[in-house]
Amino acid sequence: MVNKFYQTALLTFVSFQAFSQLNYPVSRKTDTIDQYGNISVPDPYRWLENDNSEETRAWVAEQNKLTFGYLEQIPFRNAWKDRMLQVSNYEKFSAPFRKGEYFYYYKNNGLQNQSALFRTKGLTGKEELVIDPNLLSPDGTTRLTSFVLSRDGRFAVYALSKGGSDWQTYLVRDMESGQTLADTIEWVKVSTIAWQGNGFYYSRYPAPEKGKELSTKNENHQVFYHTIGTSQGADKLVYEDPANPQRFHIASTSMDERFVILNISDRGKGLMGNALYFKDAGSREESWQPIVKDVGHFTYNWVDNIGDNIILRTNEDAPNYKLVSLEASDPAKESWKTLIKEGKFPIQNAVTGGGKLFLNYLENVSSHVYMYQPDGKLVKEIRLPGIGNASGFGGNPDDKVLFFTFSSYTYPPTIFRFDPVTGNSQVFRAPKIPGYSPEAFETRQVFYPSKDGTMVPMFITARKGLQRNGDNPLLLYAYGGFNISMTPGFSAVNLTWLEQGGIYVVANLRGGSEFGEKWHEAGMLEKKQNVFDDFIAAAEFLVKEKYTRPAKLAIQGGSNGGLLIGAVINQRPELFGVAIPQVGVMDMLRYQKFTIGWNWIAEYGSSEKPEQFGFLYKYSPIHNIREGIKYPATIITTADHDDRVVPAHSFKYAATIQEKYKGKNPLLIRIDTKSGHGASNLTKSIELSADLMSFSFYQMGIKPSFK
Repeated sequence: MVNKFYQTALLTFVSFQAFSQLNYPVSRKTDTIDQYGNISVPDPYRWLENDNSEETRAWVAEQNKLTFGYLEQIPFRNAWKDRMLQVSNYEKFSAPFRKGEYFYYYKNNGLQNQSALFRTKGLTGKEELVIDPNLLSPDGTTRLTSFVLSRDGRFAVYALSKGGSDWQTYLVRDMESGQTLADTIEWVKVSTIAWQGNGFYYSRYPAPEKGKELSTKNENHQVFYHTIGTSQGADKLVYEDPANPQRFHIASTSMDERFVILNISDRGKGLMGNALYFKDAGSREESWQPIVKDVGHFTYNWVDNIGDNIILRTNEDAPNYKLVSLEASDPAKESWKTLIKEGKFPIQNAVTGGGKLFLNYLENVSSHVYMYQPDGKLVKEIRLPGIGNASGFGGNPDDKVLFFTFSSYTYPPTIFRFDPVTGNSQVFRAPKIPGYSPEAFETRQVFYPSKDGTMVPMFITARKGLQRNGDNPLLLYAYGGFNISMTPGFSAVNLTWLEQGGIYVVANLRGGSEFGEKWHEAGMLEKKQNVFDDFIAAAEFLVKEKYTRPAKLAIQGGSNGGLLIGAVINQRPELFGVAIPQVGVMDMLRYQKFTIGWNWIAEYGSSEKPEQFGFLYKYSPIHNIREGIKYPATIITTADHDDRVVPAHSFKYAATIQEKYKGKNPLLIRIDTKSGHGASNLTKSIELSADLMSFSFYQMGIKPSFK
């Protein structure tokens, strides 16, 4: 029970704060103006796009001084962080994968900043440490982002990222001696590691000129082949297309290493799909052979090959996806055969393992996995614990045991051992979270009507027996874009919100892939407003059904979801009590000018196209901040190493809203260091989450109770 004296004191303090607006750092304005047809658009904070300038760094320092000073006055901030540390302090494992006689897996002892890679000989052998990224940097911000073994298991390529950056360095490990070789691959971004023979394919951008920094334009994506034991300078360029500098070129190899596959995308030109080429090691043909010659609006994913027979997953004439088969000797579309036809629900993923084919369907935003024979004959549906998200099942053709992971909002990630012959599974590893009783909480799925009548699903998680009295603190999270589904998943830090009587809600807005490509298309380009309408309707539903009220409704989203939060508080500010836009795309007129922002044109459109400028300008968060609006208490987050959605978006957004809002609610920006598009280690992740949740409760006038 909340201490009434404390609550009164807290409310008195919050009320006292309301009499005076915070003194925000001065943000210098310029007379910069862009012209779009006959419309002049001011951009007074353009200088904040240069995040390396002394002026920007001084602005960042002043903003952080204000923000952290404000957060430090929250009396329960440290207690919330401590509770997050407690519930996060449990062993975490990834599902194992086999190479030869070894099984490899990632493990975190509890509060390690990064998970380390281990292996055992057989499933019951002695545990052997392979790579511990915690030892690679004093602050734990160097991440192990990939680890891929050669076909015989003798060598492995592993990728490292520093400080949260998307840029990666590839290194090579001799798995017999345990030594890292001299081979070092730099300038890698948007790449796979594709072994073939005594080397591997990878993708990167051109090396910078001597004495110059790496270009931020991210243009001319190239594919190289590296032979083990040689320098990067000796690598063979196998594909580039300088005439189309904004294309991605990604190479992969089939499991038997017979085929090299080249995936080409060109989203900067507004094309949603990809072209697909291959080379056959068993053929005399040296050139790339087209499976799909031109980039268009359909997606083609290589699933596997069985000898000459190739299996693809595609949404061509099948918005919910289907599987097709073709022969390597005759890849023309006229010869394709439908292996598994499109169904009522979308195929999220297709993998092979143990001589079987596994399809993961998303049925009403919950995983349903079916096992097939390679010829497309259904064997059975795999029994899962309930509503949730399953991943895994992939493996070698001769694997006798496979693994999958299942989780949900109240079900921690649990690894199951699966027999591909019998189709039976059993728990292999289940986490033990201190003080957590899953039976105390429940998740229910509801469907609510959006503005145009579309029924939208939403997951609501809370303590059992929750009273719908309109007075509960509620955190509403959503994304709504890029064909990405918000499937059920467990979060230990979100558990601390639930423990305090909070409700955690995830809305499955249009723009995602929850119901296939049509659901995605209904929330992109000129239809983006549907996403905002879906989110606003979710909030209205939660208030109407007395789960909460606006003053106790916090909203959160990251990246494209940060854009969502910025847009809806412009459109319906009175509906929300707290807003948390994280690493958001806030300037919809200039986003395509930074790093790989051009890759989002297929999703958003471009202000450089007159027919698309209008709808972008209409909802762009920065350009729709208006004076006279009572904005909710807002905490913006970004990081200095975010080279995906550059921090300039959040910088300019913060400067603009602080300038135009004359009310008393705090409008803060929290700028992390040595982090990127997401927290670069566990410590930073927990610190950020504790700040956001304690900020939310503080604005709601609620004192949490920690034992």
